[in-house]
Amino acid sequence: MFLKNTWYVACKPADVETKPLGRKICNESMVFYKGEGGKVVALEDFCPHRGAPLSLGFVCEGKLVCGYHGLEMGCDGKTVAMPGQRVRGFPAIHAYPTVERYGFVWVWPGEADKADESLVPTFEFFDNPAWAYGGGLYHIHCDYRLMIDNLMDLTHETYVHASSIGQKEIDESPCVTKVDGDHVTTSRFMENISAPPFWQMALRGNNLADDVPVDRWQICHFTPPSHVMIEVGVAHAGKGGYHAPDDSKAYSVVVDFITPETDTSIWYFWGMARKFKPQDAALTQSIQEGQGKIFAEDLDMLELQQKNLLAHPTRELLKLNIDAGGVQSRRVIERLLAQEQGATHG
Repeated sequence: MFLKNTWYVACKPADVETKPLGRKICNESMVFYKGEGGKVVALEDFCPHRGAPLSLGFVCEGKLVCGYHGLEMGCDGKTVAMPGQRVRGFPAIHAYPTVERYGFVWVWPGEADKADESLVPTFEFFDNPAWAYGGGLYHIHCDYRLMIDNLMDLTHETYVHASSIGQKEIDESPCVTKVDGDHVTTSRFMENISAPPFWQMALRGNNLADDVPVDRWQICHFTPPSHVMIEVGVAHAGKGGYHAPDDSKAYSVVVDFITPETDTSIWYFWGMARKFKPQDAALTQSIQEGQGKIFAEDLDMLELQQKNLLAHPTRELLKLNIDAGGVQSRRVIERLLAQEQGATHG
């Protein structure tokens, strides 16, 4: 269903600053907490004594203490102590590799000995003073692949997001999908059109006129296991479009980290990295609020779509040319799943 020998965004460091966090990822119940030296640790959310969730406990001197009977867990999943009891012979619970990067905690839900920090993807816009970033988190009851479909086909913007980023030219402009190994790209370019409300606001944010014709672009990038980065923006028409100089356009990357919770639910870490006025905190807040409202509109659609699909599991769905990005992304996932399962069973 989903890849396990890979890195997923689990939470933000602030989420575990004061107490443990219980979170299910890829059908695995995990507890995250600040262990010894301030490193974020992820363990199975299961006390080996009576099966209580360790996430209901607390942290003391880097050790996770079960909130039921006081059993203390080490960062390696081994029981350290329990008041008045001999517990060092308890079997260890599962410990999941973690790494902090780009302001997120990443977790490896699969085989721990295969975890490699160099496999955390690289992004030019994080930890880069030329860029600003703002984002949030939504918990959505849908298959993670439905969200990938949604993000790799932006035709829905005309209808779901009519008051913010949608416009008829999206329907009228063809999209081109390409596959390069595990990387799927779907591109759409629109020339000499009016900017929709969200992009009018972005143009003003970069001290550009918002009432003149613009060239607009949408370039969606899928990479495994479930990341979608979308290059988006507008430039004053005739300035070079996507290749226009920074002072003639509003250019951003929509950041989508889709972490499966269960077969039919996800943790959706969304955000936008922009390459204009990076020091303008008020603009970051304004864009974040606007984007949050846009993604909330997707949430309702996806959850109801999931309910329909569960109610009609045998119905065949139509595939159109606009679905190519999602279809090709699913093929990459299926190929990698087959490889992972083959390696596991081999």
